[in-house]
Amino acid sequence: MSTIEGNPWQRVSRRVAYENPWIEILHDDVVRPDGKPGIYGVVHFRHLAIGVVPLDTGTDRVLLVGQFRYTMNHYSWEIPEGGGDFDEFPEAAARRELVEETGYSGGEWRELCRAELSNSISDEVTILFVATGLEAGPASPEGTERLQVRWVAFDEVMAMIANGEIADAMTILAMQTLALERAVR
Repeated sequence: MSTIEGNPWQRVSRRVAYENPWIEILHDDVVRPDGKPGIYGVVHFRHLAIGVVPLDTGTDRVLLVGQFRYTMNHYSWEIPEGGGDFDEFPEAAARRELVEETGYSGGEWRELCRAELSNSISDEVTILFVATGLEAGPASPEGTERLQVRWVAFDEVMAMIANGEIADAMTILAMQTLALERAVR
């Protein structure tokens, strides 16, 4: 099997078409791989996407967060997720988000995986963790968040993914990674 390495795209110019504190929309004039002129739009994320599967190993339950997702115009059950600054340790950002959204803290943490979330149009990268042995405390969600929190059996979370009840990519990726680890043990 042969692979093609190197970048076949040539950027001619780049400008910011839109920006806010979370993203920049970049407009690139390019020379495409076929040699013809073209354009490319890139959504640049100003933060690292982080998420954590809070897992109670004694009861085999996962702590899910429910919230209305404005972009999708529907309610979503997901693992606790958020953003971290690029100069912040990813685990520290995940710990901060978990406390903020759920009040849970402490415990044993392990990185599950890293992934590119939509690499055809954005540069968003996620780092996902699993945390066990957590202790409850007060949550302090941001003003943009009206959250519900509930513990759900691991198998029920997987069923929610299978039937489309959970559609969040980071949740699916994290849970599928854990399920795969369990299958190959």
